[in-house]
Amino acid sequence: MKDMNFLKENNARHLWHPMAHPADCQANPPDIIVGGEGCRITDVDGHTTIDGVGGLWNVNLGYSCQPVKDAITEQLERLPYYSIFRGTTNDAAIELSWMLRQFFAEDGMGRAFYTSGGGDSVEIALRLARQYHKVRGEAGRVKYLSLKKGYHGTHTLGASVNGNANFRTQYEPLMPGCYHIPAPYTYRNPFNETDPEKLAQLCLAALEDEIKFQSADTIAAFIMEPVLGAGGVIPPHESFMPGVREICDRYGILLIADEVITGFGRTGDWSGSRHWGVKPDMMTTAKAITNGYFPFGAVMISDAVAEVFESDTSGRAAIGSGYTYSGHPVGAAAAIACLKETERLQVKDNAAARGAQIFAGLQALKEKYDLIGDVRGGHGMMSAMELVSDRATKAPIDKDTISRVQRTAYESGAMVRMSGNNLILSPPLILSEAETDTILSALDAGFAAVS
Repeated sequence: MKDMNFLKENNARHLWHPMAHPADCQANPPDIIVGGEGCRITDVDGHTTIDGVGGLWNVNLGYSCQPVKDAITEQLERLPYYSIFRGTTNDAAIELSWMLRQFFAEDGMGRAFYTSGGGDSVEIALRLARQYHKVRGEAGRVKYLSLKKGYHGTHTLGASVNGNANFRTQYEPLMPGCYHIPAPYTYRNPFNETDPEKLAQLCLAALEDEIKFQSADTIAAFIMEPVLGAGGVIPPHESFMPGVREICDRYGILLIADEVITGFGRTGDWSGSRHWGVKPDMMTTAKAITNGYFPFGAVMISDAVAEVFESDTSGRAAIGSGYTYSGHPVGAAAAIACLKETERLQVKDNAAARGAQIFAGLQALKEKYDLIGDVRGGHGMMSAMELVSDRATKAPIDKDTISRVQRTAYESGAMVRMSGNNLILSPPLILSEAETDTILSALDAGFAAVS
């Protein structure tokens, strides 16, 4: 590894960073993270902080999960790669598929289709939704519905169903046939409705209205995150996702649950769908499936959808999708070890407990600092604060101020994530009570610095 001076001199000079302006990265070089242990990360200057971001929502088991590291090492020694395209497979991919079926059985999932990550999983699920209807003889069902503020990756189909202009405007025109309905976002919504239950019903009515306007026989699927993540951690009322399920059933539309963030315990349940008592038709997974240690994902497919494909005799169900690294044996081995450790530790329970602690702490900070306009969370380890310059008008805070809050928090012991005028928390699910207190005190210091 090159020395500290080399790393700092070349930071952001030859590398474009995702979700950032290249010039801004050069003017404000990113922190160089060189180590991690437990829930803590260490930068190139030796400064150690608690990772309140969990890598990128994915390091659920922290940075010292030895069983996953050992599984990767052992698999690299035994079989570092082989394709699972038609005609060949590998033992790790087979074992993992059995484990995933067991893990998601309560969600009604019976099959897995492997991908390289979350964006790939979304792309595959959307493609399979169209194919499902074609196999059934309803080839006109090609459109997609999704939520504003929803995030589904940046592949072309994923960006087309994304509900945030930041991921769309500079890349338009995107895929035609994608339509968005208002999110159940109590702080900002076109209905000016602050009651979560009433807002859920208004959004469901908007969904049904859009279906009728487009004509149900043109719509393949509705895709949603059980709790909206990158859009600012927006948990819907408990009636919302069951309402979506009922409407989709009534109009013959597939429901795809984007569980890339919410899968594997983050909501305090093993899936976000289970958190709301819903069985989707497909689930997209990735991120925590390998604890972030290897790029890997899986689309989970319900038994009912699988039956349509597997009983086809026309040939239309032949799957024309896949990736070089689908079912990668090293990724599958990592996922097997990760899933075993996830269940052994029952991390969903700690996610619920520490998530409640974080949510209460953020609410207390809101009482203390006027620039916190809204606090969202209460469903596991997913929380956000929306910062405003004026609570009455809800005008978003300026970039310099939120950057100072984030920086001071980092220097005070906690990495938190900026997303627009939101500060987002998604720590590892093994976070301790004391480490949670450190995150909250670091945020307190951040807000105090600008108040």
